[in-house]
Amino acid sequence: MKDNTKRRIFLSHALHYAVCSIAALTAVPLFLIVLKVFTAGIGGFSVAFFTESAPSAYKTLMGESGGIASGIIGTLMMLLMASAVAIPLGVLAGTYMSEYKHKRFPAVISFLTDLLQGTPSVILGIVIYACIVVPTGGYSGFAGSVALGIMMLPLIIRSTEEALNIVPPTLREASVALGASFPTTVFRVLLPNAFGGVFTGILLAISRVLGETAPLMFTALGCASVRWDLTKPMSAVPLMIWEFWTDANLQELVWSAALFLLLLVLFLNFLAKYIEKKFTR
Repeated sequence: MKDNTKRRIFLSHALHYAVCSIAALTAVPLFLIVLKVFTAGIGGFSVAFFTESAPSAYKTLMGESGGIASGIIGTLMMLLMASAVAIPLGVLAGTYMSEYKHKRFPAVISFLTDLLQGTPSVILGIVIYACIVVPTGGYSGFAGSVALGIMMLPLIIRSTEEALNIVPPTLREASVALGASFPTTVFRVLLPNAFGGVFTGILLAISRVLGETAPLMFTALGCASVRWDLTKPMSAVPLMIWEFWTDANLQELVWSAALFLLLLVLFLNFLAKYIEKKFTR
């Protein structure tokens, strides 16, 4: 009996240390990537880097500085427009799927959501190119916003559905018992109690599309100067990283732009974890 107990304890400890070792090994590549990007890109951070447009090859040869201001502004504008459409639609669709989960139509929406979530971003870019860019006769920030918004939808829908599913049913029953209508119950009882999970899903959806390049190559195309018109070609930070990499004279800016994008994504992920933990408590 004692031998069996010792054997189980030994196997338990061995499995524990094996899992911890494997987890540590999986974190090594991520740590090396972050370290490389940080050490190579931190030196390029300056006021000009965040306030000036991308330099031309001639200006770079002449020693003039440049930055990613056009990419930052373009990214923010396209994200704002995409979020303005994807967040309300995603939250409403997730709410509908949670409230009517046993009906047939929500099951169809669930299947389409999973299908859309697994669709490669480059295919979405090609579809938006055929449906918006070609009919309108040109690339635009609007087309890029549509592509990003479609990519955001599945994650927002799923996070909203899961957050509402864990809300205690007694809250819904109490609201109905007090005479509240269905919209009042949803918008003033259920969604406020699921706010942590819903907002976390929104932040994770934004952080996911921040680094997408392929759909923007087919829709927004890119622009060297700062542009506020969404009906014209518009730049984004991922697009600028690609453009810098393909120009031998601008490759020094690649690491700094990549570090900025990486820090922004890490910030959004840490913020999402903090908000989820705070509202879960």
